[in-house]
Amino acid sequence: MDRRIADYDGPHLNHTDLYIYQCGAEYCPSGHFHGPAVRDHYLIHYIHSGKGIFQVGDTTYHLKAGNGFLIFPDIVTFYQADKEEPWHYSWVGFHGLKAETYLTEAGLTAEYPIFEYTEDDYIENCFYEMAEAYYLKRGGIVKRMAYLYLFLYKLIQTNTRELYYSSRESRHDAYINEALQFIEMNYSRKITIDMLSRYVGLNRSYLNSIFREALGKTLQQYLMEFRVRKACELLENNSLTIGDVSHSVGYPDQLLFSKVFKRIQGVTPSEYRKSLPQ
Repeated sequence: MDRRIADYDGPHLNHTDLYIYQCGAEYCPSGHFHGPAVRDHYLIHYIHSGKGIFQVGDTTYHLKAGNGFLIFPDIVTFYQADKEEPWHYSWVGFHGLKAETYLTEAGLTAEYPIFEYTEDDYIENCFYEMAEAYYLKRGGIVKRMAYLYLFLYKLIQTNTRELYYSSRESRHDAYINEALQFIEMNYSRKITIDMLSRYVGLNRSYLNSIFREALGKTLQQYLMEFRVRKACELLENNSLTIGDVSHSVGYPDQLLFSKVFKRIQGVTPSEYRKSLPQ
């Protein structure tokens, strides 16, 4: 990467798992610095050559080629290129509902915002492809997102540090959020609690215990209620039969669907549809 790439202002969609604010690359002049300043999103720099310093709080990191550093939102930071060997780096700025989770899995936290990758040119290539996508007339944002995910995947895969959580409660919250996400993505399929537990990586009974403690209901109860809520939305569409709705929310057996629906809503799906305003 031998040129500076202009920042890219991607769509700022707070309801998405991940989205890009900017990406680019730069050969910094001697002593070039930024800050002290704060960002409103996550910003990762990866150093291709040269060296410099990164300061956050009372800590100063001396970094070189193969190192990377993460700037967290709303935290004051300062970074500066070395005067003798100024760095050449790439950056990507992003946010999203899953951003912190992915970074935590990669071992990157506010307390430890540094990483190193020198195995091959995989990460360098990810940044190159993100930057090159800036020039595409079609599909550029899709390609940028694809390589952002691949970049984070590599950081997660090569992370040797234990996942960091500030407390037992936050660790439980992470597990519960994973379970909720699994249900939201898969409620239309024939899933089981065992499948959900394997996805989260916990024993079924333990996951059910912390889920019930947090939400006041079992995983099975939540799954049934979630499916019925989705069914209520679909029943507003008169072009769908009751069987269509049943299959769409994960119940191949329409009779079982009707029983579950009535247990939760107090009426059958047909009665519910009749009660809707025409």
